[in-house]
Amino acid sequence: MPPPRKVSEFLRQGNDWFCKAGLPSDITVVVDGVSFHLHKFPLISKCGKIACIYEESEKKHEKVFTTVLEEFPGGPEMFLIAAKFCYGMRVELTSRNIVMVYCAADYLEMIDEFGEENLLSESENFFYKNILHNWKDCILALQSSEPVLQRAEKLHIINKCVNALSVMVCTDPSLFGWPMMMYGSLQSPGGSILWNGINTGARIRSSESDWWFEDISYLSVSLFERLIKAMETKGIRPENIAGAVMHYTRKYLPGLGRWQGGQHGIPRTVTSFSFTPIALDQRVVLESIEKLLPQKKGKSFCRFLLGLLRVALILGASQTCKDSLERRIGRQLEFATLDGLLIPTYSDAETLYDTDTVQRIIQHFMSSESKVTPFSPASVEVETSPSSGPLRSVAKLIDSYIAEVASDVTLKPEKIRSLAVALPESSRTLHDGLYRSLDIYFKAHPWLSDKEKEELCNIIDFQKLSIDACAHASQNERLPLRVVLQVLFFEQMHLRTALAGHLNVLETESAPAGPVNLHADTAGQIIQRDGWVTMVRENRVLKVDMDKMRSRVGELEQEFSKIKQEMKKVTKSHSSISSPRVVARRIGCNLLSRPSDAKPDTIGSTGPSPRASVEKARFSCHSRHKKSFSLF
Repeated sequence: MPPPRKVSEFLRQGNDWFCKAGLPSDITVVVDGVSFHLHKFPLISKCGKIACIYEESEKKHEKVFTTVLEEFPGGPEMFLIAAKFCYGMRVELTSRNIVMVYCAADYLEMIDEFGEENLLSESENFFYKNILHNWKDCILALQSSEPVLQRAEKLHIINKCVNALSVMVCTDPSLFGWPMMMYGSLQSPGGSILWNGINTGARIRSSESDWWFEDISYLSVSLFERLIKAMETKGIRPENIAGAVMHYTRKYLPGLGRWQGGQHGIPRTVTSFSFTPIALDQRVVLESIEKLLPQKKGKSFCRFLLGLLRVALILGASQTCKDSLERRIGRQLEFATLDGLLIPTYSDAETLYDTDTVQRIIQHFMSSESKVTPFSPASVEVETSPSSGPLRSVAKLIDSYIAEVASDVTLKPEKIRSLAVALPESSRTLHDGLYRSLDIYFKAHPWLSDKEKEELCNIIDFQKLSIDACAHASQNERLPLRVVLQVLFFEQMHLRTALAGHLNVLETESAPAGPVNLHADTAGQIIQRDGWVTMVRENRVLKVDMDKMRSRVGELEQEFSKIKQEMKKVTKSHSSISSPRVVARRIGCNLLSRPSDAKPDTIGSTGPSPRASVEKARFSCHSRHKKSFSLF
């Protein structure tokens, strides 16, 4: 046999590889259906596995020894590299093939016992000296380890790469072997990066905390997950971890960008130009990424979570994943926006929006609030409680949400009610938002009965309606009559309270200098703050007009009673005058045109209906003394 150094090349013919050594081959190795016709001496002298197989089959005395290597790491390409090394040919190790060559050498047992500086030790030395100290090469090596992941785990290659990358993230990126902004000599006059004097066309990025987001996004989901967990153990800030996870998610879930306003194209670093994009299952990406999300709060992060929830509903993610996202959103619901909560229904449900999901999010919010800030409502005021700020923000948000979905004609009254009562009464200082939502719902559902409307109106505390809302509700024809009467009653209470408070303020101002009444001073501040002074003055005039109206109604009732008595006398005497109107003219009164079957002691008998008379009286008074109001 000629010396190994005399081998010139390997030739391929179809699925067969041949070595031009001047001698016929005496051993055939089959790897994934590809046959390598080689010589046993170079292989046995370097490969312990082949030597062991050959010794066991030597008793057969076959001229040509054939063996099949099952599940060979890297396939025929890596075996070709190992075979070339056995023949003494030059083998090029790179960051893209080092992991697979390392695993192939371990598979073939190419240790130093079968020859000094064997392939296993050469691969190991190259891996430690050239890969673990260079950011780009370490990323490439980790990315190329996917086909041999199981054996690479056994050799601790993955752990070493992951630990090295997590350490480099914590250190200065200029030490990783690729150019940074501080090296002016590596920048061309046009601003591009020079690599060994060659213009790469890439722009240099500044050394910021997110410089590594794009590079690690080329890893598979499993490797990315391991790298993120390793970074957490190294003490990387949760903000950076969240940024990397969000960057990775947006890259492999393109639909997420529809709900991420202001997101632009992903910048590319120097190393990214040499990475190979990967194809990933979006559902697997979503369910894996959800487990990596840190416990972070903020407007942008909450918007990101709402986008993830939409994608999870579209992709049909697992129920565990959706429940976890809903809990995360519920813990920071005060940072959500209305457009984020307007989640369309992606199933076969009748409604346009997924109100059930929003209701579960509200329940998670209330659970988190009760755990974080436990306090007794009886002993602590809502305004001073720690959770009053988030609670009121969520109440305003939910009121706006109900108003937005109320126009859906397929939305049932039970859904509206369940959304409204999901938050406690203390969360709303005013119920104007609830009133506005119900008014929109009644307008979109004119077929509702008065009973159904009254049941919905029971969720409104009319004492918490503002003066303007009360004025609007008292003239709202879409509300049931009982509700309008309740509004009028509480409006009168508002006016009396305001008037009493104003009189207390006036008495306090006119009193001699001395101890100040704290309650009167507080009432005066509230009245002055809310602009009620002017309203109280106008309401005084309104009260006088209403008293005049009551006295006039009383006079009309007495006059009407006299007319009825006169009619009875005329009937008994069988007078020739049969028309009641003639009698009325004789006593100097004008009889009302409609029948008078009502009781004399009711105000409603003087008009078409109780509601019409009240509305007419209120309209005549309000038109002169009340400011104009419109909620819509």
